[in-house]
Amino acid sequence: MAKTAKFDRQEVVDLATNLYWKKGFHATSMRNLQDEIDMRPGSIYAAFGNKDGLFKETLRNYTNSGIAKLHQFQQENVSPIEALKAFVKYQVIVSKDDAPNGMCMLTKTMNELTSENQDLIDLTKAHIEEVGCALAKLIEESKALGEINSEKSALALAKYLQIQIAGLRTFAKIDGVENNLEEMINELFVHYPFNL
Repeated sequence: MAKTAKFDRQEVVDLATNLYWKKGFHATSMRNLQDEIDMRPGSIYAAFGNKDGLFKETLRNYTNSGIAKLHQFQQENVSPIEALKAFVKYQVIVSKDDAPNGMCMLTKTMNELTSENQDLIDLTKAHIEEVGCALAKLIEESKALGEINSEKSALALAKYLQIQIAGLRTFAKIDGVENNLEEMINELFVHYPFNL
């Protein structure tokens, strides 16, 4: 009879996600992981293959959490544009003090990794595109309702929005004044390229 895992995989992945998000891939040692998730190296290797394998699961976990949060705002708001605004405000304002790192984990990973980790770079790009597609779907709904008046494609607008979120998260570290950030986010949806 096969042995069953004596740990909660999701709990372990959540803990590892926060650690990798805080420290980055290279700065996170096996010892750091061992201490954070309370597993011995042999158990980590048995469950996840290696440090890269666990990191890949944390990237998937982080992406799933972001898309789930977007869907939550979609359920809570009748208007797709209001759901998008709520998502951006969450990413930039609400989570800035709760997140292990003020930067998006996917963005941080792209900035950190080199061609030595090309497989992780490719995977991270795929996750960024997945989030972009989820945003584009909501943007498409908003365009259909006439909330967004733009000749640009929904996917182009989603990419633009992702870039703005990254920039606003950096600005939040500099300024940090919630009213200023909220005003900037509201302005984002009023001017080009969202409204012509």
